Amino acid sequence: MSDNSGLNIRIMDKEYRIACPQEQHSSLKNSADFLNDRLNDIKNKGSIIGTERIAVMAALNLAHELLNSQDSVDNFSDIDGRMLNLQKKIDIALHDIEVA
Repeated sequence: MSDNSGLNIRIMDKEYRIACPQEQHSSLKNSADFLNDRLNDIKNKGSIIGTERIAVMAALNLAHELLNSQDSVDNFSDIDGRMLNLQKKIDIALHDIEVA
């Protein structure tokens, strides 16, 4: 049974109380710290003004990175399939050599 206790996190100088199970506090804290770092990076560059715009840019950047990482995973899955296909061809070729 998990305890849905709250966790206080700070993002861009604002305090938020988030309800989450005790066992997820560390993960949520790390996520909040990561997001806060991204938001502050955008804010400190000074090219974007306004909390809402900074949040949208951070969200857009994170979504872009996520989709690119999923594409990379898909490419690795494709490589796995190619490797298995190549291994089958090698096994057939070796078997043909042994039979001949």
